[in-house]
Amino acid sequence: MCCKGCGRQDKQLNTYDWLADIPGNTEEQEMVEVQFKNTRKGYYKNSNKLKLEKGDIVAVEASPGHDIGTVTLTGRLVPLQMRKANIKPDAEIKRIYRKAKPVDMEKYEEAKAKEHDTMIRSRQIAKNLNLDMKIGDVEYQGDGNKAIFYYIADERVDFRQLIKVLAEAFRVRIEMKQIGARQEAGRIGGIGPCGRELCCATWMTNFVSVSTSAARYQDISLNPQKLAGQCAKLKCCLNYEVDAYVESQKRLPSKEMTLETVDGTFYFFKADILKGTIMYSTDKNFIANAVTITARRAFEIINMNRRGEKPESLTESVKKNEPQKPVDLVEQESLTRFDKRKGNNSNRKKKRKPENNGNNGTNGEGTPNENKRPQPSRENRLQQPKENRPPREGRPKQPRDPKEPREPRENRTQQPREENGNHPKEENRKRENRGREERNRENREDGNRNRNRRRPNNGNNEGGGENRNDGGGKENNNNNNGNKSQTPNEKPQTPASTKE
Repeated sequence: MCCKGCGRQDKQLNTYDWLADIPGNTEEQEMVEVQFKNTRKGYYKNSNKLKLEKGDIVAVEASPGHDIGTVTLTGRLVPLQMRKANIKPDAEIKRIYRKAKPVDMEKYEEAKAKEHDTMIRSRQIAKNLNLDMKIGDVEYQGDGNKAIFYYIADERVDFRQLIKVLAEAFRVRIEMKQIGARQEAGRIGGIGPCGRELCCATWMTNFVSVSTSAARYQDISLNPQKLAGQCAKLKCCLNYEVDAYVESQKRLPSKEMTLETVDGTFYFFKADILKGTIMYSTDKNFIANAVTITARRAFEIINMNRRGEKPESLTESVKKNEPQKPVDLVEQESLTRFDKRKGNNSNRKKKRKPENNGNNGTNGEGTPNENKRPQPSRENRLQQPKENRPPREGRPKQPRDPKEPREPRENRTQQPREENGNHPKEENRKRENRGREERNRENREDGNRNRNRRRPNNGNNEGGGENRNDGGGKENNNNNNGNKSQTPNEKPQTPASTKE
């Protein structure tokens, strides 16, 4: 958007030029809007084809001499503003002389500095002449040859003698203009009770009469101190919303209607027009047993009374429903909606508990194991090295190459789980202890056999040792049952059969 459209907002009644971005807009029209002090505007012809923009200070034609003003609008919008100001096409249009020079600006500043002192002195002169009038403002022309006096008077005033005295006192040409109270407030300016600048000093040009009926329609208390503005007249803003209140008032029942119920008769007390609620009371003069209902409910009761029916109460019997929780659309897109729920094992396949294969001291048929050997003591198990321990029953021991890598822990079979997902810790512990005791006992027996086999041969004949061991294995076993004098630190020799 072009910055020329807005211009400087230091002038009252500033007009926004929304056509300023169009190329050639300023050249299409010769008419230019020029604003002077406060709310005085004039329309002039740019006969010299000057390149003018919004905010330029120009010297224009005046009845004697020239005046200094500020350009506020150019282009196609100027004829529309002239039509709005009711300026006739055949009216005499003055012209623009030039852009203001430094000499013109010096005279203008000197004349403007004398305005306040002139107003105070003129008020004193009017008071001495006993004139019922109030001089509100004084405006000097740009060249200082003319002064305009704005006054307020309730009745017609004969100020011929006043003009003579003022002309002799100030040595200028005198012009008197009568204005109303609202125009005076617009020229002076100020802050309203709403905290904003006065409407008459910023954007209002046409002042419409305001009556107290506008306050009655809006249910505003008729307090003159609150309804009056700085001009001592009714506020112009009372007319802004009166049409909306009139339309809303048509949707409410009449104030003269009474509501008949089983408890008694209710009369109109007050209404909230915009909200659409009405308060009824059982007494006409003051509030008693007040009940507030909606306009729809009031019309329902009026229709029931016309049919000869009377409701039990004015209020509706509404069932109390549980308050619905608000739906949060953001909550549906939660960041944790894809996370796995903890403790939800319903989709997992349940592994059945393996059957008991004789781990509890019984065989598959439930009978106790008859071939179960006595368990050796813990001290004997710890004294035997791992290499000499016998293999577990039913499984021959397979020697492992020391260079062969062990099976990784991840590939080992896991212990079965029960249906509830927990390891059978107690049963596993018992089973491991029982298996460890059996392996220790078998390893100890194998070690005794190896020692008996090695002693009679003395390592001279490996084949003979095998034959003797085959034939006399039981004797060596029986003879070496009590041989426990070997220290656990001795490293037994590897059997010859294993090396072969």
